[in-house]
Amino acid sequence: MPQTHPSATPVPQAMLDEQRWQAIAARDARHDGDFVFAVRTTGIYCRPSCPARRPKRENVAFYATPEMANAAGFRPCKRCTPDQPSLADKHAVKVVQACRLIESADEPLSLDALAKAVRMSPYHFHHVFKAALGMTPKAYATAHRHKRVRAELGRSATITEAIYDAGYNSNGRFYATSNETLGMSPQAFRAGGADQDIKFAIGTCSLGPLLVAASDKGVCAILFGDGAQDLRRELRRQFPKARMVEGDAEFERLTAEVICHVENPRTAFGFPLDIRGTAFQHRVWEALRRIPVGSTASYTEIAERIGAPGSARAVARACASNLIAVAIPCHRVVRSDGSISGYRGGVARKRALLAKEAKS
Repeated sequence: MPQTHPSATPVPQAMLDEQRWQAIAARDARHDGDFVFAVRTTGIYCRPSCPARRPKRENVAFYATPEMANAAGFRPCKRCTPDQPSLADKHAVKVVQACRLIESADEPLSLDALAKAVRMSPYHFHHVFKAALGMTPKAYATAHRHKRVRAELGRSATITEAIYDAGYNSNGRFYATSNETLGMSPQAFRAGGADQDIKFAIGTCSLGPLLVAASDKGVCAILFGDGAQDLRRELRRQFPKARMVEGDAEFERLTAEVICHVENPRTAFGFPLDIRGTAFQHRVWEALRRIPVGSTASYTEIAERIGAPGSARAVARACASNLIAVAIPCHRVVRSDGSISGYRGGVARKRALLAKEAKS
């Protein structure tokens, strides 16, 4: 179903009803909860995914909620129980419950223990959890421990204390993955990245001021803004304690090539990237980089491509977290109805980028 948004153009009722009918014809469970349909000849209303025999189109009426169907004199189907929480809603409750258990546990919980706590089989729970969040329970637990260790390094008396307080049962296990976890050594992270140099330069393209920044690993930020001062502030907010170094002539050439890529989207972006994010964000961003120039994909389509149907909102959050504009083309992701949604650099720039790619 089209996602609603205050700035979105309302979908004509006839088009909305046709989309609803297509969902019924496909028995698409993704639309359960979006609406119900009532059959005038039987007096019953159902979910879009109801497995009962499909009615004739002329006998169908659509209602936004079960309450509206009830008020119109229809009764709920006993087979798909549209007046009860959907299976997806029930699964969502169990996934949230499992996440809270993972977050509050002092030691990592086994798959069997989590599944038992939410009253599901381990296999089914693993499948439901991954479909909802795009990662396994183990990956979620690891990501949460990473988050905890970042927080503990900022307030614990020693690095060892921070490691144990975050749920690691040995220094060795943490140090083996510390670069992956923090993007730097624990000592450097504890210092707020103070030993890292971030080179940057600000240029101007047809979309306004643009900042390019890079660590020794590669480009870590490409930001659009309304002025050089705002761009510097945003870079500092993202890398609060790193050393900010004005780029030299060689680095300014890199900035010029990035601007060239903005103006001519089909030119190759051949620079290494320093991509920082969660496992789920990396999967989303990799999927974005596979969207061809001049094409778009919806948040729902990206969720399906990464094997996490139902996680369209999480995909949208990953797009909003992307610091490397253009190189990771989150501007190519649109709503299911093709309309333009939010963009870190502003919706007007998103439209302009898509227009450039359509013409190139």
